[in-house]
Amino acid sequence: MKEIKLDVITPARAVFSGNVKSITLPGTLGNFQILYNHAPLMSSLEVGVAKILDSEDKTHIFSTSGGTVEVSNNKVIVLAETFERPEDIDVERAKEAKERAKLRISKKSKEEAVDLARAEVALKRAINRLKLSSKYNPNY
Repeated sequence: MKEIKLDVITPARAVFSGNVKSITLPGTLGNFQILYNHAPLMSSLEVGVAKILDSEDKTHIFSTSGGTVEVSNNKVIVLAETFERPEDIDVERAKEAKERAKLRISKKSKEEAVDLARAEVALKRAINRLKLSSKYNPNY
């Protein structure tokens, strides 16, 4: 299978750079996969799971909390808010974030509409991290 060049960058660091056979990402309208000779594309990303199939047929799983992706001429650039391996997720911190978000949502009011939206996204991120850790992290 032919390969594509993939770069994944977060505000904190470059997470991945190399040739891969495919990448599957959580798009706004659902998951989508990018393979060799994919049509040019720009898309937003949502909270979810990203899967990379590397050149040695090894699958790498990541938790992502949104961002954008650009595909052009067999080169993929992912600009992600976060892009974490299951073993790098701080489970205790994710549990605390989940509880904080639930508490903020339960205290919602019309004046706090912006905070409510932020709390709902924070809850989605925390749940995604915990789910990914429990499924893919052997140390969890």
